[in-house]
Amino acid sequence: GTPFVEVIPAIDLRGGRCVRLHQGDFAQETIFSDDPVAMARQWQEQGGPRLHLVDLDGAATGEPAHLEIISAIVAALDTPVQVGGGIRTADTARAWLEAGVDRVVIGTAAVRNPGMVQEVCSSHGSGRVVVAVDAREGMVAVQGWQEASEVSALELAHNMAALGVVRLLYTDISRDGTLSGPDLDTNTQLVRETGMAVLASGGVSSVEDIRQLVPTRVEGVIVGRALYTGAVALPEAIEAATEREEGSDWWGDGG
Repeated sequence: GTPFVEVIPAIDLRGGRCVRLHQGDFAQETIFSDDPVAMARQWQEQGGPRLHLVDLDGAATGEPAHLEIISAIVAALDTPVQVGGGIRTADTARAWLEAGVDRVVIGTAAVRNPGMVQEVCSSHGSGRVVVAVDAREGMVAVQGWQEASEVSALELAHNMAALGVVRLLYTDISRDGTLSGPDLDTNTQLVRETGMAVLASGGVSSVEDIRQLVPTRVEGVIVGRALYTGAVALPEAIEAATEREEGSDWWGDGG
């Protein structure tokens, strides 16, 4: 059957290699591969419907740092790719989209400069924009996760919807890279109260976690560390995301 939740492998790039950070901390890094293009190909071969690429150096500096590698990944794959990390101007967003990226993921700029988000939506179409809502205990964090803002996740989501944004990526930073399970409550609340497409990220540690996300009606789930440690096998994850719970009728209301 068609997956109810898209399972999206993440490739975090730093210094040209695939890494994972623990809770966004640059000092706590694990290197998983020196060949991001081969890694991207592997996830496509295992059935990944799209890939989520993060330019960690770009997130820290605000300038794209992996344009060549990401362009090579785009060229090597048939599946669409979304890229985040350091996209703080409309020009940077355009550079990525012109490099063949399907969607740009905008984080910090969405809090600091909502007009830029609106400009990218109107220039390139809302379908090519994802706003990343990175939150710690419900409050949005910005600038490569090092600072907290005064905005709640839900408030930011509503503000973005008003600018034409149709898709959010919600990460609970306190869970990211920790394998402690996703934040089901906030994901459910964002889906219900905003009507937007929501991608869940952070804390996925098992196929069971993915199964639990299905009833939240998130559009997708981004899986990183658990794929690289072997805790989750991508084909099994995709299968779990396709399963309907027996006796539950949440998809039966025309939604």
